Amino acid sequence: MATTNNLTTTYAGEFAGKYVSAALLSGKTLAEGNITIKPNVKYKEVMKKVSTDDIVKDASCDFDATSTLTLTERILTPEEFQVNLQLCKKDFRSDWDAISMGYSAFDNLPPSFSDFLIAHVADKVAQRMENNIWSGTNANAGQFDGFTTTLTADGDVVDVAAGAVTSANVITELGKIADAVPSAVYGSEDLFIYVSNNIYRAYVRALGGFATNVGAAGTDAKGTQWFNGGALTFDGINIVMASGLANNTAVAAEKSNLFFGTGLMSDQNEVKVIDMADIDGSQNVRVVMRFTAGIQHAIGSDIVLYS
Repeated sequence: MATTNNLTTTYAGEFAGKYVSAALLSGKTLAEGNITIKPNVKYKEVMKKVSTDDIVKDASCDFDATSTLTLTERILTPEEFQVNLQLCKKDFRSDWDAISMGYSAFDNLPPSFSDFLIAHVADKVAQRMENNIWSGTNANAGQFDGFTTTLTADGDVVDVAAGAVTSANVITELGKIADAVPSAVYGSEDLFIYVSNNIYRAYVRALGGFATNVGAAGTDAKGTQWFNGGALTFDGINIVMASGLANNTAVAAEKSNLFFGTGLMSDQNEVKVIDMADIDGSQNVRVVMRFTAGIQHAIGSDIVLYS
């Protein structure tokens, strides 16, 4: 059974040569390397956690093994996912790009549409992964448990109650997160506060002069003109927009404490377009992707969840 195609176009002159799709959420987390990526995980990977008590003791003449070392582990198990689409070339014969399919009855999928479809499918997968990484729930088809799910279930994680974040209160709310960061973690070079889209927007606007404790002219006295997409920090902590987080949600953690596992990273971008004409004599074209993905955190007590 072919994937349903809803063609509602009409032919009126020469095709302009461009397809446009609805805007897709970018996969910022993986594309920008904002968490630790562990490739080549075929089945599962065991991450050892080491904790010790106070290992520095008063000196003596004897060897006295009085310290306590505890080894625990977390399992990173990527799940398998796929994309399967089937398009019938017949559906495109009456479309405005039909001439590019050729004049033979054994025609091909329009090349410009084929290129567009490959890019579109890859972008859709990137969007799905971004949402899964932060807000996914394994019970839902096409999803794995994301950080919001795993951190909520971890009793060691530092929880901070969230409110409705606006430009007027965002600095206060971010302050709650920063204050909750464990002392041992604060100051770490790879410490980030991963924030939802609405928190990021609110912070940018607040620094433009819309918060009570920011000058009316905003950062550099430029008002809302101050921000041009550069890096943001709060109390010395890097601020990163995690587009997959639900509104009014944030995570403060070291990049080295959050993991994304997969088999081959290239699988996330490899879209195969298979013309079935030479295989089964049909007029179908199949679009196929197969990949594995999953996340895990290591030390919950070093992480703050604002939700």
